[in-house]
Amino acid sequence: MIIGVPKEIKNNENRVALTPSGAREFVKHGHVVNVQTTAGNGSGFPDEMYQEVGAQILPDIESVYQSADMIIKVKEPIEQEYSLVKEDQLLFTYFHFASYEPLTRAMIDSKAVCLAYETVELEDRSLPLLVPMSEVAGRMAVQEGAKYLEKPLGGRGILLGGVPGVRPAKVLILGGGIVGTQAAKMAAGLGADVTIMDISLPRLRYLADIMPANVNTYMSSELNIRDLLSSHDLIVGAVLIHGAKAPHLITRDMLKLMRPGTVIVDVAVDQGGCIETCKPTTHENPTYVIDQILHYCVANMPGAVPYTSTLALTNATLPYALKLANNGWVKACKKSEELKLGLNVVKGEVVYQGVAEAFDLPLVDVNTLLN
Repeated sequence: MIIGVPKEIKNNENRVALTPSGAREFVKHGHVVNVQTTAGNGSGFPDEMYQEVGAQILPDIESVYQSADMIIKVKEPIEQEYSLVKEDQLLFTYFHFASYEPLTRAMIDSKAVCLAYETVELEDRSLPLLVPMSEVAGRMAVQEGAKYLEKPLGGRGILLGGVPGVRPAKVLILGGGIVGTQAAKMAAGLGADVTIMDISLPRLRYLADIMPANVNTYMSSELNIRDLLSSHDLIVGAVLIHGAKAPHLITRDMLKLMRPGTVIVDVAVDQGGCIETCKPTTHENPTYVIDQILHYCVANMPGAVPYTSTLALTNATLPYALKLANNGWVKACKKSEELKLGLNVVKGEVVYQGVAEAFDLPLVDVNTLLN
């Protein structure tokens, strides 16, 4: 199989989908790896490193798409890539279809096979290809939130961990999954007063057991959220509904409950955001202010730490990518239920329920297309 690795062109996206070490594994299995020139530069992997392991360097993104049977990416194709996607081509990347209808319709029109990292799911309902970037994003949410709490950047002028004699900042985390857990660990480590909310009592029990003393757990409900908003300085949105749009836990009217200079970091922006006033931003222009509340809603947060993120992502995706390359997507998905759940759009048909429901599109049983 010919594997294509294009350079990411989303704003300030410095990650690359495959490390030279990963490229070497494909070559060892008899596959051809075509990497767009400079695709790995932002992550610290120059063209020469790919060439040394047997990959080929192609001059532009058009030649990578044109030559490849399978495209491996980090982020979803953006508008200028839509026309490059070929019929029957396999795309393996983060798509987050439910948050953006134009992308969904473009991939339906392309008749490509779209297998999304974020919906590959194990028997225990964990998401192995979302975990590494969720870990990065959760930790970054607190790192960025702490920075934007500084007065010159629009925040309340509060040091997250406080100092002796001065109380630390209060951090509210909505969601106790991977993102929320990592955010809580990071905030607690910096000395903040942390509250983490979730709707699952077993999850809250678990978090109460493993978290340090400065992390409190609290059942999530609209009333409980409203009660806490006026007293917290940094709010992290960390809600995930598998393959579907995130619910709005904080509405526009609730911003008025917060103190001016409160910072919101919505990590759920990839799935539509769990804060109603959330809209995707970029690393170039990461924040905006509504009702004196600073919003940080960068849709590719891990792209700011590409070396760490690329290594973490390839560690997780490579075994699955090799299965797809070695067996072909049909056979691989027949043999692996977790890979089958990653299929979202197949040859013009929507096969993932969350995507179909998001845009009122017909849902096709994926098994009818695995032949």
